[in-house]
Amino acid sequence: MAGCAKTGATAEAAQSACRVEMFEESRFTVCDPGKGNLELIAAGRDEPAVRRLADLDTNLGPKAGTVAFAMNAGMYDDDGRPIGLAIVEGRQKHAINRRKGGGNFHLMPNGVFQVRKNCSAEVVTSDKWRPSPDIRIATQSGPMLVIDGKLHPAFEHDGMSRNIRNGVGVTSGKALFVISDDPVSFGKFARFFRDRLKARNALFFDGSVSALWDPANGRRDLTKPLGPMVVAYRPR
Repeated sequence: MAGCAKTGATAEAAQSACRVEMFEESRFTVCDPGKGNLELIAAGRDEPAVRRLADLDTNLGPKAGTVAFAMNAGMYDDDGRPIGLAIVEGRQKHAINRRKGGGNFHLMPNGVFQVRKNCSAEVVTSDKWRPSPDIRIATQSGPMLVIDGKLHPAFEHDGMSRNIRNGVGVTSGKALFVISDDPVSFGKFARFFRDRLKARNALFFDGSVSALWDPANGRRDLTKPLGPMVVAYRPR
């Protein structure tokens, strides 16, 4: 696995990369990979998908002991394979999806979270995404939460649809991953990224099936079967 920093086990007890923050009377868990490597787990057309965090733990083998955190990261089909762009260590597992349709994924604009070989992270709208051999990992999801500092135009201030939601925001090339610990609206979730984390661009990953694995805090959420997952490793 190519990456940004060496990873490895340490004899000292690991501190969690995740912290809890309160915002507008709701609780959110924010996970910061720091200088640790990010890896995308996503199945290609003829590959079996990893569907649960417990299975991810098993599949990673010795690397599981160096995980800082992991969470689901993008929309998927009934078999757990991505329905949008997925790039794993420079290899495209699924092409960009710009088709129209229903559901959160097609609440345009949707977007792509990606990390380049120089370790800089980006969230871009799908219509502006361009292929590049410099992209190491990428996952497409939707809708966008924050677009160039503005909230998605379809969001109400605090709509009636409330869910446990997760996503990623980027500011100055740094990615921060968030899962709400309380059911929240799209509007509040987006404002948390823009107003609290100061992310100029942020992307929704999922709701109701959102899950976090935070080994240092002994947390590994149980949910319905998942699809693509992002894994952050502790830097050594």
